[in-house]
Amino acid sequence: MISFKGRHFPKDMVLMSVRWKLAYPLSYRNIEELMEERGVSLDHSTIQKWVVHYAPLLENAFRKRKKPVGVSWRMDETYIKVRGQWVYLYRAVDKEGNTIDFMLSEKRDRPSVGFVATLYDWFLLDGSMQRENYRACRDWSFC
Repeated sequence: MISFKGRHFPKDMVLMSVRWKLAYPLSYRNIEELMEERGVSLDHSTIQKWVVHYAPLLENAFRKRKKPVGVSWRMDETYIKVRGQWVYLYRAVDKEGNTIDFMLSEKRDRPSVGFVATLYDWFLLDGSMQRENYRACRDWSFC
């Protein structure tokens, strides 16, 4: 459980500010203005401190609640148009076809290596089949 002990603002205001910063391309001053519109007077540096403190804690909490992935998963790559620009979509898909995670990239090269390594760290525990999947993905020719 994430503790909000010692904070001078209610938990909801802290979480709303952190969410706005992480979810949208807003500056700390923009978030400060949004909070002022809601009757909360605070400084942009306070929001920055909240983001630095709570973002890693929230990520860990969300990762713990994420549905575990089975033994079998595959990487999928396709070329799609997003907002008028062509990009590569890399997806990790489990046996049932559910998307585990995804990444968009403008180039078809190195970013996929980091993406696969991150998936390995987050979702795979140990076992020979899982390690073989990782090695196969790591050695792809476009990586």
